Amino acid sequence: RDAQESRGLGDVYKRQDLHVHSTYSDGTFSPAELVKEAVKNDISAFALTDHDTTDGIDEAIDAGDKAGIEVIPGIEISTSYKDKEIHIVGLFIDYKNKEFHDAIYEEIKRRDARNGLLIQKFNEAGFPVSLEVLENMFPHSIITRAHFASYMTKKGYVKDNKEAFSKYLGDGCPLYVSREHKSVYDAVDMIKKAGGAAILAHPLLYHLTMGELKDLCIRLKDCGLTGIESMYSTYKGFDELTVRKLAHETGLLESGGSDFHGANKPDIRLGTGMGNLMISYDYLDKLRDSLN
Repeated sequence: RDAQESRGLGDVYKRQDLHVHSTYSDGTFSPAELVKEAVKNDISAFALTDHDTTDGIDEAIDAGDKAGIEVIPGIEISTSYKDKEIHIVGLFIDYKNKEFHDAIYEEIKRRDARNGLLIQKFNEAGFPVSLEVLENMFPHSIITRAHFASYMTKKGYVKDNKEAFSKYLGDGCPLYVSREHKSVYDAVDMIKKAGGAAILAHPLLYHLTMGELKDLCIRLKDCGLTGIESMYSTYKGFDELTVRKLAHETGLLESGGSDFHGANKPDIRLGTGMGNLMISYDYLDKLRDSLN
């Protein structure tokens, strides 16, 4: 839908959220429930950016159309860059593009292989689980480490998901299993070929030096990166200003989102993050216009 037709003048002052997860990956709100939450929180638009899947987008768009909420088709892809896991968000993607779907299926196969090794480790460690149990517990979901963490919490092995990651599932922990990732360059190219805007997600979470991060941005922009998340729930102090400066220096557009996961990240609310997130509709319009 045309940007001007999809909102009234008053919507300019409402919140947007360009990084949101549903039950189709590791969130706890269904796509339709996300729309209800958007209405409740006075959010005029949000992007559904589930991990390695677009299966929830139709449901979100249908519910959004009925509620007057704009839903941007999106995705979040885990990639590798110099032995680090880097996340690329895709916005405005043609999520029914066959070539794009085939590429996403390859990512799902990689997750499935990792999950098989995780299940083996869980059983060897005395935490009996199977893929069938997880799929029954989390229907319609792409199974991720967050689901293993939720399983441990529900079974009483840990008090919450945070403890599951810190003691068992986090990098270097006893049950951690690495996953083969698509290269960061391939992910950007994949999103661009599907007509979308590729965004470097939460850049300060990778613990790169500013020189390394700037070099990454320049390299990715050369192969089609559109923007960078200058607004994010966990940014503190001068973090936002730092990323905005980086965006200006590298010619990237700004994006932002809460990375809402519902109960799996209980401190983060849709649209407002930890309370101070405010993403201008101007971000959304500029990203949309960059594709025309």
